[in-house]
Amino acid sequence: MKKLFLTALIAASSLTTQAQNPVKGNYGYLYCHMSDRGEWTAYAVSRDGYHYQDILDGKPIFDPKEHARIEGGTRDAYITRAWNRKGYVMVTTDMCVAKSHQWDNYGIDLLRSKDLINWASVTFDFRKGMAIFCDGQTAKSPYKDWSTINRVWAPQVFWDPNYVWKNGERGGYMIYYSMLNRAEEAYDRMYYSYASKDFTRLTTPRLLFDWGYATIDADINLLADGKYHMLIKKEGGKPGIYTAVSDHLTYGWGEPVEHDYVSFEGHKKCEGSSAFQLIGDNTWRVAYIQYSDRPKHYRICKADENLRNFHDPVDIEGVTGPQHGSFMRITKKEYKRLLKLNDKKR
Repeated sequence: MKKLFLTALIAASSLTTQAQNPVKGNYGYLYCHMSDRGEWTAYAVSRDGYHYQDILDGKPIFDPKEHARIEGGTRDAYITRAWNRKGYVMVTTDMCVAKSHQWDNYGIDLLRSKDLINWASVTFDFRKGMAIFCDGQTAKSPYKDWSTINRVWAPQVFWDPNYVWKNGERGGYMIYYSMLNRAEEAYDRMYYSYASKDFTRLTTPRLLFDWGYATIDADINLLADGKYHMLIKKEGGKPGIYTAVSDHLTYGWGEPVEHDYVSFEGHKKCEGSSAFQLIGDNTWRVAYIQYSDRPKHYRICKADENLRNFHDPVDIEGVTGPQHGSFMRITKKEYKRLLKLNDKKR
């Protein structure tokens, strides 16, 4: 018994040193998402994770032109708590198809807030090349020419307490996203950078993996098995939303298991997956946009504790224009603070 207890204790302590986003709150959920009515970021809150109430009727929670300094649109919002749980960070794709009339873009936006309402931000225009990265003078560039960049898509955040900066400081936000530079690569690939604790500096992108075909919309979670599990949209091979596993956050990602994927939607096209756990439940919920439908359907399905065996999909309820986004557990105080925005609107 003592040996078993010691083994469990060691396993639990190792999890605390692994990369993971802080989780706090047992009252409800915040769904932070791009609106399907326009290229802005919207909020909705829920008590059960399925039935939501729009904040501000699904209108922008901030002016996208203020924070998306390249194209004026914030897509694919991903939100999580700050590393010290004293605030929040968000990343968005800086992109406005309505303005450019093309599915290309050039950068991402890093936002930070102390109250979920007021946001400060930094925009990174990747066309400017190595000069925008804090290690740009010494790091190896993944491209010969940054001016031909075509896509920097769907960034997400993972807090890594073990990352070491050149000055010896520990801890950084791993920002992972897909990029495409058609002049130098044949398809979209997953890259990652690290952002500083103050969420204002970014390191030079490094390749996360290359499976020989296009991949976008990655969503990484640390599971109870101590491994990192990633939901990913394969656009090459047999398309769909799949899962891959690694013992390490920034390398070791084996190809997805071909037989275990979001398959119950038939030939309908799905993307933008986001996994979250319900309060008091060790299994998972996986949300995604079924974008080939007219009208589109934003779905939430169930998965087991290993983020496998997807089943029982249903539509999200109560959200105006749900689209690619993310979910965060929130406290009662945070829940009521957001509802007060609706009162102020009236």
